[in-house]
Amino acid sequence: MAGMIETQGLTRRFGARTAVEAVSMTVPDQAVYGFLGRNGAGKTTTLKMLLGLIRPTAGTARIDGIDVARDRMGAARKVGALLEAHGFYGNLTGRENLDLSRRLLGLPVSEIDRVLAVVEMKADAGRRVAGYSLGMRQRLGLARAMLGAPPVLLLDEPTNGLDPDGIVEMRRFLRDLPARTGATVLLSSHLLGEIEQIAGHVGVIHQGRLVLEGELSALKAAGAPEIHLRVDDPGRAAAVLAGYDLTVTRTDEGLTARLRPGQDHDAATARLNRALVEQGVAVFAVVAREHSLETLYRRVTENPQPLSEAA
Repeated sequence: MAGMIETQGLTRRFGARTAVEAVSMTVPDQAVYGFLGRNGAGKTTTLKMLLGLIRPTAGTARIDGIDVARDRMGAARKVGALLEAHGFYGNLTGRENLDLSRRLLGLPVSEIDRVLAVVEMKADAGRRVAGYSLGMRQRLGLARAMLGAPPVLLLDEPTNGLDPDGIVEMRRFLRDLPARTGATVLLSSHLLGEIEQIAGHVGVIHQGRLVLEGELSALKAAGAPEIHLRVDDPGRAAAVLAGYDLTVTRTDEGLTARLRPGQDHDAATARLNRALVEQGVAVFAVVAREHSLETLYRRVTENPQPLSEAA
């Protein structure tokens, strides 16, 4: 499947150290793609190669079909970026900072009001940036990234350092961004919970390798769902469940029964509950759960082999 962002075998070595190794990723058009990995996993190096700031040792990166290494300026015109360092002039207003970037890009003055409206900052545009909260600076950075309406936005940790209200506001804004602007958003982060609430597609990079990629809902559905049980006699309950086609493990809270992929949660939950009660096991709680992004992440980083939604 072609995407707005595509890499094939993207690799970057710094001397003897390999920071990114053979990363092949696809970000669909108008998707919010969560690019996940712990600090040092290779996220920022990958973003810098997509932006043309560093050249890959091997492999290719394309933005809207343009090879970044062959036509860096052409690819750059397709991308707006928000990195951790904002680089604003604190003694200037938000509008004045945007005007400096607008002039460098050769864009009309009307672009300033357009992007301020998108990030909902027109009322604060006349204030000096030195008086902005971190959340306001992040939104101003997004406004600057959207000058000229680039079809691709690369955002590095946009919720980093925000207070709870700022995180909620930024989450809503990013989730709605493709529908409001038509942009494709690649969102780099190490915050699993935030990505799960924002992104429709994910890619997980671990030790420089892409170990998971796909549509988040499909990845969750492909994993084996689990039923968590709290009972009065876990040992006896485990013996009862041994007769079913399940993987049963003991936990601090009781038992976890892992179903086969595609099994019906409700039917399996009712069947297991009935079997336990008929054998005299008191069931205090039974909850069926699909995989969360956290469980998917832990699975692929603890046993890092390349996976996809088709796996």
